Amino acid sequence: MTVSTARPSDGVRVVTVDRPPVNALPVQGWYDLADAGRTAGRDPEVRCVVLAAAGRGFNAGVDIKELQRDTGHEALIGANRGCAEAFAAVYTCEVPVVAAVQGFCLGGGVGLVGNADAIVASEDAVFGLPELDRGALGAATHLARLVPQHLMRTLYYTSRTVTAAELLAHGSVWRVVPHPELMHTALELAEEIAAKDGHLLRLAKAALNGIDPVDVRRSYRFEQGFTFEANLAGTADRVRDTFGKEA
Repeated sequence: MTVSTARPSDGVRVVTVDRPPVNALPVQGWYDLADAGRTAGRDPEVRCVVLAAAGRGFNAGVDIKELQRDTGHEALIGANRGCAEAFAAVYTCEVPVVAAVQGFCLGGGVGLVGNADAIVASEDAVFGLPELDRGALGAATHLARLVPQHLMRTLYYTSRTVTAAELLAHGSVWRVVPHPELMHTALELAEEIAAKDGHLLRLAKAALNGIDPVDVRRSYRFEQGFTFEANLAGTADRVRDTFGKEA
């Protein structure tokens, strides 16, 4: 099962992605994640959602092999729309979302955590956008919520990653803990949030989204237009075909 939901304690729901080997999601997986997040947030008994992943990494983004198998643009359009739905589901979830991140958090993973309300990371977590190495563009909108503007641009152009410790220094990660303590720490934060009044939490989430300086949904869809342009020009296929063939 790619996406599952658990109820570890009163008021808390955990949405977990599990798609070996690297949690790179196909089109349907992004929609399943969006549905799980929205369903959890709409439950009147839920006051906080934890977004987690099984395996050695949090999320490796889009399933590139699915795009490579498609001779047209159906998979690309599906991935674009699916990612937009999943990211928006995290951002617009009616209650706060805590992301519990271990290992690699790349591409779409950055889109997810960049839309979360709080991030707890393990010491081995790394964050980055290898989009230019994968024939794509996008999620700079969300990386910009994690690091300052010029660092975001440098990371984007180079496809380099930053560590959880570096994000902690920038104030975008709440805690960095040893891997075995990740879920305990994330649940501890979620339970602290869930102890608040549910109605007030929903009002607070709507209020904080309302004062954001950037409309993240519109900004991300703007970025995706350039991804599609790169595909129409043939640039994306040329770059994407090198995926998995690096020396």
